[in-house]
Amino acid sequence: MRSIKRLAPLLALLLCLAGCSAARQSSGPYNVYLIPKSSATEFWKSVFAGANAAKSEYNVNLTILAPETEEEYEVQNEYIRQAVEAKADAIIFSAISYTGNAAAVDEAVAAGIRVVMIDCDVNSDGVSARIGTDNVAAGRMTGEAVLDTAEEQIVVGIVNCFAETQNCQERERGLREALRGNARVKGVYAVNVSTDENEAKDAAAKLLQDHPEINVLVGFNEPLAVGVSRAVDELGLTGQVRAISFDTNMRCIELMQTGAVGALIVQNPYAMGYLGVEKAWQVLQGEKFDTSVLIDTTTTIVTKENMFTMENQKAIFSFGGVSPQ
Repeated sequence: MRSIKRLAPLLALLLCLAGCSAARQSSGPYNVYLIPKSSATEFWKSVFAGANAAKSEYNVNLTILAPETEEEYEVQNEYIRQAVEAKADAIIFSAISYTGNAAAVDEAVAAGIRVVMIDCDVNSDGVSARIGTDNVAAGRMTGEAVLDTAEEQIVVGIVNCFAETQNCQERERGLREALRGNARVKGVYAVNVSTDENEAKDAAAKLLQDHPEINVLVGFNEPLAVGVSRAVDELGLTGQVRAISFDTNMRCIELMQTGAVGALIVQNPYAMGYLGVEKAWQVLQGEKFDTSVLIDTTTTIVTKENMFTMENQKAIFSFGGVSPQ
């Protein structure tokens, strides 16, 4: 009899856990919102593909809400509020503005919604996990690609995005760190434009007009990279100016084979989407993550010389995505 009494608390706990599990199961799968910076590029389509694969594996309802351009942080804030009103369980978020998105994220956290950051961070202590590229390291990797040239003197032009977008600014910081103190580097010139291929092309052309000594151009995300690469190609500067491009796009891949693009700095957006859903599910299951430590996805330098290896073919040809719904 005494043994049964000693077991009673344990039995009660097991029954409670079973009841909680049954209650969660009867209420259906978790409702997760994915709010990226846009839906217009191959990068984000690959994120969606990874998220949808994980959605099936972890049995969550996934809603994707994306602004048209990577400058519309107010639209992202409205999407966050929609998720709060819909009583979402979790939000997977990539911030356009490090500071401008912070209050909306804090409001979601205060409403009991778990927030998992992917790709680009936000100024909030309330998030549950951070996933993406180590952007300063990726910037240094870009610097390695810049310096990997036979040119005795190097002058760099940078076409970068919205100044409040954290990941692109960290990439530029890493690049400048890698170039600092190198005697071959004679100048670095930078401009910020909207995340738009045509604006990037025009900005690159203007940089080359103002500073004809530039012999390396860098674009720090997919649309900027395509614009920079097009500028080199359309101005007939292949062989004189090398473009270093972030992310993968068929146009950049083609231009790498002609020599207009010297290297691609390739991220892993599929993993960001997949891990975003996975970590959101794990957080909702009670798992804790150290948010001071980035869950780092891989970054690779791909050149004309190594692009046909099996590993790099997998890196540059991303999985097809699923459009927002």
